[in-house]
Amino acid sequence: MKIRPVILCGGSGTRLWSDSKNHKAKQFIDFGGWTLFEKTLERIKSPLFDYPIISTNLKYLKDIKKNLKNKGITKYRIVLEPAKKNTAPAILTSALIKEIPDKQPLVFLSSDHLIEKKEKFNHEIKKHKKFLNDKNIFIFGIKPNSISDQYGYFITKKINNLNQVSRFIEKPNLSKAKTIIKKGGYWNSGMFFLRKDSLINNFIRYQKKIYKNSLLAISRSKRKNSIYYLNKKAFIKNPSKSFDYAILEKTKKINAIKLNIQWSDLGSWKEILLMFKKNKSKYLKKKNIFKRPWGCYTNLYNGNNFLIKELNVKPKGVLSLQKHFHRSEHWVVTQGIPKITLNKRSFSKKPYETIFIPKGAIHRIQNPNKKTIKIMEAQLGSILKETDIVRYEDIYGRIN
Repeated sequence: MKIRPVILCGGSGTRLWSDSKNHKAKQFIDFGGWTLFEKTLERIKSPLFDYPIISTNLKYLKDIKKNLKNKGITKYRIVLEPAKKNTAPAILTSALIKEIPDKQPLVFLSSDHLIEKKEKFNHEIKKHKKFLNDKNIFIFGIKPNSISDQYGYFITKKINNLNQVSRFIEKPNLSKAKTIIKKGGYWNSGMFFLRKDSLINNFIRYQKKIYKNSLLAISRSKRKNSIYYLNKKAFIKNPSKSFDYAILEKTKKINAIKLNIQWSDLGSWKEILLMFKKNKSKYLKKKNIFKRPWGCYTNLYNGNNFLIKELNVKPKGVLSLQKHFHRSEHWVVTQGIPKITLNKRSFSKKPYETIFIPKGAIHRIQNPNKKTIKIMEAQLGSILKETDIVRYEDIYGRIN
C-alpha cells in the first residue's frame, strides 16, 4: 500500500508581517519562481506516495489550486475547514475521509517547510513503514545546526533498534537549548508518520470530543469534485488544540525518525535572509549591483511588498544617518562587526546577529574595521524605493 501524504496548509504565517492583512501566507509567498507549498508538492511526486490530501480553508483554495496546477498534480483531495481549530481537528478530519483504508500509512507534512535532500527524507519514510502499527506514531526530528529558541525539542532513548521519545521540550531558552543539544536533543519538525487506525485509536483514547465532532463534520460534509466542505455545525464544536498538546504529550508510543538534513520553516526574516545568501548565485544579476561612496549594495529579489538586499560596507565606510517613512528593515550581519546607530542607541553586532529597524526609526551603519562588512537586508513595505530616505547626517555630502 502506498503512503498517503497529508499536507497541512491552513497557517497564516503572520510572524513575518506586522500588517498581515495585505500579505500572502508564508506557504504561498513567491521567493523567485517557487513557493514553499510547491516545494512540498515536489517532495511527494514519487512512486512512494499516493495522491495528496490537503487540509486548508476557503481563503487559500485559489492559491492551492494554482500551485497544484503549476506542479502538474491533477489528482488530489482538499478538506476545507469552516473555522480555525488548530492542528488536532485538522489532522483528524483529513484522515477520516472514507477513501482512506484503516491501515493506510499517512505522512503529515507542513506546507511551509524547506527541506533539502528529499531523497534521504523519502528513504527514511520507506525504511520505517514496516514498523507502523495501530497504536504508534513516528515523528520527524531534525539534527540542530545551531542553538535556537524558536523550535521545540525532544529527547530519545534506544529501544529495540528504534528511537523512542522520552521527553518533549517546548521552545526552551538559549541556555537550556544548548544543554538539550548536548544531551542529543533534536528539533521537533512538526511532521509525523502513522497509520490511520493508530490516529483514530489515539484520538478515541485521549480526545473523545474531537473524535466525535470531527467524525460528524466529515460524515456530514458536502463533496464537490475533489473538495470536501466540512460540516460547520459539527466542526466548530471542536476545542482548539494542537496535535502536540492533544495527542503527542499524552501517548507513550512515540518513536523518532532522526534526520541530519538541511531544514527550515523560514519562520523569520533571519532564516529567509540566510536562505537568500546561501542561494545568492541564483538571484545575482550584475545590473542590480549599485555602487555607493560607502561600498555597494545588491538587490537580490524584489517580492510582493518585500525586497532582499545585500550591503557591502567597505573599511571606514559610513552610511548616512537616515530614516524611512514607508518601510521597516530586518538585518542579519554575515561578515564583520558593524557599529549600529538606532535612534539614541549605539551598539555593535557580531556575525549572524540580527537588527530590526522599525518604520520611522533613525539609523546608521558604520564600519570601523579593516575588512568589509556584509549585511543581508529585508525591506518590508508598500514603497521600497531609494527615494524613501531622509538623511540627517552624511560624511559624503549627500544632504540637500
